[in-house]
Amino acid sequence: MSMRIAVALAAAFGIGVSTAAEAAPDIVGFHGDYSPGTIVVKTNERRLYLVVEQGRAVRYPVGVGRSGKQWAGTTRIDGKYLNPAWSPPSEVKRDKPSMPDIIPGGSPRNPMGVAAMTLAGGEYAIHGTNMPGSVGGFVSYGCIRMLNDDISDLYQRVSVGTTVVVTR
Repeated sequence: MSMRIAVALAAAFGIGVSTAAEAAPDIVGFHGDYSPGTIVVKTNERRLYLVVEQGRAVRYPVGVGRSGKQWAGTTRIDGKYLNPAWSPPSEVKRDKPSMPDIIPGGSPRNPMGVAAMTLAGGEYAIHGTNMPGSVGGFVSYGCIRMLNDDISDLYQRVSVGTTVVVTR
């Protein structure tokens, strides 16, 4: 059955349809020399891992930087915000000059979704989204984009100061 037919049937009968980007976070085997509590974003996989113990992590699908907007490195969460307002960075404003200077938190047009965790040393964040279909793609200006349910889950699991490692 095609996805279009499945979505039409789901809408007609009021049932949900799950796609890969809508999957709940999984506990998975994870290899790497990271301490429990570390967030690891594997850009090439479009996945975020929260290491819970040696050899195991919670895995979430994410949207990552598009071509030319990707980065790699180690940073820390320096702020946590629920229903954050959003001001487009200068690069976004340059590319989309008609964008408002600020979009209030809770607005359906706010690209930060229900929560955001800012990253030290730049204009990047791990945040929810108002465009769930973009999760799983190379879509952002460098931020890590999550489904709102997933950012809500991760937000509860980590604190300011959590180490974030982004790899390509």
